[in-house]
Amino acid sequence: MNGQDVVIFAPRRYGKSSLMWRVAQRLVRDRVLVAQVDLMTTPTKEKLAEKLAKAIHDDIATPLFRAKERLRVFSGLRIAPVVTVDPEHGSLGFSFAAGHSREDVDATLERLFDLPGRLGAERNRRVAVVLDEFQEVVEIDPHLPKLMRAVFQEQPEVAHVYLGSRRHMMRRIFSDENEPFWRSAKPMELGVIAESDFAPYIEQRFRAIDSLVLERVLAMTHGHPYATQELCYFLWEESRGGTAGLTELDRALADLLRSEHAHFSLIWDHAASTQRALLQALAVEPGRPYAGAYRHRHNLPAPSSVQRAVEALVGNELVGRGEDGDFRIVEPFFAEWIIRNER
Repeated sequence: MNGQDVVIFAPRRYGKSSLMWRVAQRLVRDRVLVAQVDLMTTPTKEKLAEKLAKAIHDDIATPLFRAKERLRVFSGLRIAPVVTVDPEHGSLGFSFAAGHSREDVDATLERLFDLPGRLGAERNRRVAVVLDEFQEVVEIDPHLPKLMRAVFQEQPEVAHVYLGSRRHMMRRIFSDENEPFWRSAKPMELGVIAESDFAPYIEQRFRAIDSLVLERVLAMTHGHPYATQELCYFLWEESRGGTAGLTELDRALADLLRSEHAHFSLIWDHAASTQRALLQALAVEPGRPYAGAYRHRHNLPAPSSVQRAVEALVGNELVGRGEDGDFRIVEPFFAEWIIRNER
């Protein structure tokens, strides 16, 4: 509401987008214009321009202007978009053909980045622009952050919200003094949900759940938002409205692992042999794989090879370090999947 830029980062499936969706609902009720673009679906600058144009049209221009006036907001673009109409829903789509010069594409993007603030200021309305999976901006074009920052810093009436799941990349973008976005947004890191908050929430949604089962669910998921809800979904299905006991929990976990098999198999297939060996060790025993005793117990290779494997897995956010200093598998239920598939 006060134009503060915010960066929210957390691993995948922690609920960043869901949280932002709820916030957006409240902001819209307070007459704030909220436009959102997911950079995961914009692999090129032309695709980014398309998504921006649609978000500006649907979420900013539509509440402000009559139908025949909405497209006029794009009249100053260096590259004119091709506008299409969905015959089923009547919604508009925007496309920017490839093949234009870099200068023309950048000028078009610069104008699109400027539009939310200009349109909001004309009608005295606050604006929030949400950029999901913001770390992808570097993959689209390494020079794009500089262009965006140059526009955004001139928009005090616009709150920019940056969501990101690759924490190390997000930290570099916003914490490296050599980066354009250095210290430009208030950081918020989402953690797991406290068991004291999750337990009553779960209990209220079951007709009956054994207290030991509830403890085991939270011990398995450690309060991970998506994982906890996923396991509870299968547990609810197994209990079929009755009491959720230990037998139902065992079946629910088996059902969950079957549903995640394709996802975990893809992760496993992309892992190098040393990474697989390290994952097998950490699945059985979270710990410190650089230590000689740990490597000996799990038949791991030399420290240099283990270090490369750790760095790769940490970079992919499959492995993380706990407060106790031990490395452990981050992906919920992946360790259990590895153990069961070793048998």
